[in-house]
Amino acid sequence: MARLSGKVALVTGAASGLGAATARRLARDGAAVLLTDRDLAGEEVAASIVSAGGTAAFRLHDVTSHPDWAAAVEHAVADFGRLDILVNNAGVAGGRHELMDHSYDAWRQILAVNLDGVFLGLRHAGPRIAASNANGGGGSVINLSSILGKVGMAGAAAYCASKGGVTLLTKAAALEWAPLGIRVNSVHPGFIDTPMVSNALAEREDGNEMRVALMNAHALGRFGVPREIADAIAFLASDDASFITGAELVVDGGFTAQ
Repeated sequence: MARLSGKVALVTGAASGLGAATARRLARDGAAVLLTDRDLAGEEVAASIVSAGGTAAFRLHDVTSHPDWAAAVEHAVADFGRLDILVNNAGVAGGRHELMDHSYDAWRQILAVNLDGVFLGLRHAGPRIAASNANGGGGSVINLSSILGKVGMAGAAAYCASKGGVTLLTKAAALEWAPLGIRVNSVHPGFIDTPMVSNALAEREDGNEMRVALMNAHALGRFGVPREIADAIAFLASDDASFITGAELVVDGGFTAQ
């Protein structure tokens, strides 16, 4: 398929997990992709895309940094000539924190990456996407929220707050940018078999039992795989979703249906 031919995408947190799978899928659909991350492993992901015949580059990028965001957006335009698609994927789980003794520093770290990072992405990439699509070509922003941006979980207050914030930030942006022809949507994965989820479970003494319990909480009885989220993101990035904005695309194996 080449439904994203001629488009340029910027994907944050693209060194592994959902970001890497998304970058590969967008490239396979014909987009030129700038992968960004704090992890240099993103270079290998970009190289693998190029080896497979796609167009990609990698830049180091801390999504909590104004200068890093400005540089990432300028690199996308300098490398590929324009910017059409932004995937705000970078995020942290942040570990388990009880509210009674939740440290403010831990709270701010989680919010800084998961929510402030999305705001900064919109703030810096939005004008470039608008400029690249001033003639009606249309732009698309996909913000990674979570099922925990829709329902709560004990021990994850900061994560839930950050992802809930992404949900409504997405809707506000969708309303502001609809006249510009830029669609803004959120994707809400269930528990996906990624390094972030595996590492979070590994930190728990009851990690194995928790994994089984979480799998059973999904109606389909399993964790998702990164490709399933990447497919949803690619759909929202494409003209196949041309009448969808401000929406919450839930990809959770039935977790929130129960």
